[in-house]
Amino acid sequence: MLELRQLRALSLLRDTGSMVRAAERLHLTQSALSHLFREMEERHQQALFVRKSRPLRFTSAGLRLLQLADEVLPRVALAQRDLVRLGSGRAGRLNIAIECHSCYQWLMPTLDEYRDNWPEVELDLSSGFHFAPLPALVRGDLDLVVTSNPDTDLNGIHYEPLFGFEMCLGVSRKHALAGKTWVEPQDLEREVQITYPVERERLDIFQRFLEPAGVEPAEVRTAELTVMVVQLAVSGRGVCALPNWALHEYLQKGFIVQLRLGQQGLWSTLYAAVREDMRQGAYLEDFLQTARDTCFATLKGIRAV
Repeated sequence: MLELRQLRALSLLRDTGSMVRAAERLHLTQSALSHLFREMEERHQQALFVRKSRPLRFTSAGLRLLQLADEVLPRVALAQRDLVRLGSGRAGRLNIAIECHSCYQWLMPTLDEYRDNWPEVELDLSSGFHFAPLPALVRGDLDLVVTSNPDTDLNGIHYEPLFGFEMCLGVSRKHALAGKTWVEPQDLEREVQITYPVERERLDIFQRFLEPAGVEPAEVRTAELTVMVVQLAVSGRGVCALPNWALHEYLQKGFIVQLRLGQQGLWSTLYAAVREDMRQGAYLEDFLQTARDTCFATLKGIRAV
């Protein structure tokens, strides 16, 4: 008998193209996921996909089950939402603030899909760039804050990991650093650092890379929009530190060179901060799942946490 978890696992294997990444998304070990697929293949007495193929290739049986997954999984998710609505008997509110300028790239499609699934939930979105959103979350003015800088001194807040990402340095193709694979903090002490107009305490390039090494850039220049931050770097006006997914589009077009911050890279985690009393809310849980699904479908270089 087929199970929903099996269909979801096979669907994620197709979407990620990798047993490792599919296991991460499902919060399973790779061996546990392999065992699940072996059980499916033994039950149906045929292979579902070709091992060690690049890119991953599915057999006719695997393709048929994927077709079934595409038909069934969305209908199950819709039925679950309807049951929650019938059980709660009331609409909800989700006031969101973001502390990450480049988050608009994945947040807007997330909101579009979420509105279709939860039309009765009142949605509001604001920028947290010019006020302190986490204290506003504690007060109840907000319901969710997207942040990469958890404040552990605030009580009653739960930080739900969305995904891990790498902060990278973007430089002009003609820049003297462009030939490097990674940079050390001392490489940036004579550079103009282009950032968003937020406090240094909220910028990983300062808090986790430059300041621990006692390095101060020659100058700090700010721009509101990601496209302007990148454009300034492309034109040789400075260097910029951005999430790998934010640089991907410009890297693919050959506009910019991407370097690691340190030999091991500078990895961070993006969180959804919510109040503990809202943590089990069905419409909030579904928003978090929609956000994760959207991110892993659209962003390059992120990883499950």
